[in-house]
Amino acid sequence: MKTLVVYYSFGGNTRTIARRIAKSLGADIAEIRTVKRYPDDYDVLVSLGKREVESGYVPQLYPLAVDIAEYDTIVLGTPVWWYSFAPAVKSFMKSVSWKGKTVYPFATNGGWLGHTPSDFKKALRGATVCPVLSVKFDEKTLVTPEKDIDEWIGKIK
Repeated sequence: MKTLVVYYSFGGNTRTIARRIAKSLGADIAEIRTVKRYPDDYDVLVSLGKREVESGYVPQLYPLAVDIAEYDTIVLGTPVWWYSFAPAVKSFMKSVSWKGKTVYPFATNGGWLGHTPSDFKKALRGATVCPVLSVKFDEKTLVTPEKDIDEWIGKIK
């Protein structure tokens, strides 16, 4: 079984967790990147993110450096934007055939997943979608106990 960790990260927290997971699993890793850069101003980003999530916006992405078809298991990471996955992750999910794949989603957040788990199940049609790992941060400080992350990773091996 071949495993890929693929993620979108705006502020770096999701990237940190994705790298930890990939290292632990010995998996390949790929970052979802938007063609258009998001603003650095937090207040502007929050307002823009809300509009994008609510409107169903899917940004244009750069191609991944890997072929998703070569992987049976995908670990998919996103920050939570307005109670769901980031628009970049939505765009990525729409571009992939999920039939026959097993997906282990994780979501970094400041305290609540919102409807992210049910949104993943709807968007990943054809895949076996495993329980979502919620990874809480207080800005850049990890709040979720590391043992909880390691236990979740252990279910992938």
